Amino acid sequence: MHALIKDLKNHVGETVRLQGWIYNSRDSGKIAFLVLRDGSGLCQCVVAKSPATEGFFDTARKLTQEAAVRLTGLVKANEKQIGGHELEVTGLEMVGESVDFPISPKPHGIEFLFKHRHLHFRSRRQWHILRVRHAVIDEIRSYFNRNGFTLIDTPIFAPAAGEGAQTLFQVDYFGEPVYLAQTGQLYVEAGCMAFGKVYCFGPTFRAEKSKTRRHLTEFWMVEPEIAFAELDDVVALAEDFICSIVARVLRDHRADLEFLGRNIASLEKITKPFNRMTHKEAAEVLRGPRAKELLEKDLTAKTARIAEIKTLLAEKEAKVAGQGVKQWEKDKLVGEIADLKDEVGDLEVEVTNIPHHIELAAKFDPGGDLGGSDETIISRLSDKPTFVTHYPKACKAFYMKQSADDASRVNNVDLLAPEGFGEIIGGSQREDSHDVLLHRIHEEGLNPDDYAWYLDLRKYGTVPHGGFGLGVERTVAWLCGLKHIRETIPFPRMMGRFYP
Repeated sequence: MHALIKDLKNHVGETVRLQGWIYNSRDSGKIAFLVLRDGSGLCQCVVAKSPATEGFFDTARKLTQEAAVRLTGLVKANEKQIGGHELEVTGLEMVGESVDFPISPKPHGIEFLFKHRHLHFRSRRQWHILRVRHAVIDEIRSYFNRNGFTLIDTPIFAPAAGEGAQTLFQVDYFGEPVYLAQTGQLYVEAGCMAFGKVYCFGPTFRAEKSKTRRHLTEFWMVEPEIAFAELDDVVALAEDFICSIVARVLRDHRADLEFLGRNIASLEKITKPFNRMTHKEAAEVLRGPRAKELLEKDLTAKTARIAEIKTLLAEKEAKVAGQGVKQWEKDKLVGEIADLKDEVGDLEVEVTNIPHHIELAAKFDPGGDLGGSDETIISRLSDKPTFVTHYPKACKAFYMKQSADDASRVNNVDLLAPEGFGEIIGGSQREDSHDVLLHRIHEEGLNPDDYAWYLDLRKYGTVPHGGFGLGVERTVAWLCGLKHIRETIPFPRMMGRFYP
């Protein structure tokens, strides 16, 4: 009987067949220990030398990393082993050889790993991250489907900008210039006038020349849009939506988060209500003493950690160079040294940047957009997500509705994830007046002819409406506690990276 590793708890005492790939192995001479992965989990499989295993014992001893096999054996419960079970092997079938698999257990640099990304996510860390991504995507669809939203598939090729024109990727479309979609929002606005509540979900593209840990040039975004809605309705939807995603991941993927070293307690605090502040209030925080105090503490702590790491590095490097160190211990030390060097490199960059971030915060322009370092500060001052509303009109998109209380501001909202992860949602109430929207299009120097169909929506039964976009990769990075967004998507596209 074929079984999946994740289901072995249901087959204790039974003989089953597993099929998968050798994650790693070791051999004591009379026993071969094989760790098998099958996509659902990992299991130690024990091949003991005996008359019953004589026909395949030598093969088992020589199996290499990522060789594909089918193993038959008796399932035993063993809480000390990975997955809580092991297989006492009675049969082995070779399916596919693996010679010189490039990603060995020894440390590898980031550039090497992402050059081999097609193989990289076979590793445990990447496997756990992408399982969480799957759950996030599944919950996104489930949430909107069970709450009466209709999926509207929006085009990848767009005739004009949906966001800033400076971040468009131009494509030759049978001799006509078109652009890879930055957002599906304008199209779901059309959809919500037909169905009331809609969403689109797919890849979007931004040609931002940025190499920060928060940026990809191709990423996935879900964008709900609701008719007869004002800003408070958009905020309420976003709040409920995020709570649903977090609850789902905590319910089904706690073990994945624990493997990644995520602080589970911090995610358990993600409950209603979230924090709320206006852009004006955020500016006051950035220019005030709390921001400076936070960054100065960072500077002190990170400087101390750099000194601590350098001491540890010296000790470990001396031990590696010393006599009498077993090979397995040396390999372990080499891995630890590589991790510490990566950490100290990141910390040295951060320590260099902190004085600049202190200056940026102190001189924050109340009429400007929040930058990445600004979002980091605001989102670290609370253990819950923070809604920031009513940004200056001059730094936001043309389609956002002008605030009735202050003509220089718009009814928009950004949601900042806590712990310094920054923006994961951007949304707004949309401008529903034909004349005001046309004026804004002219103000932004856009061609009204490109938006004739969009303006039509304000001519035939216009209503208040709004929505938001949530970036999947930024959300997964926050939930998993990852420093860099590149690990959250199977094949990341960044400046200078489009292989494989």
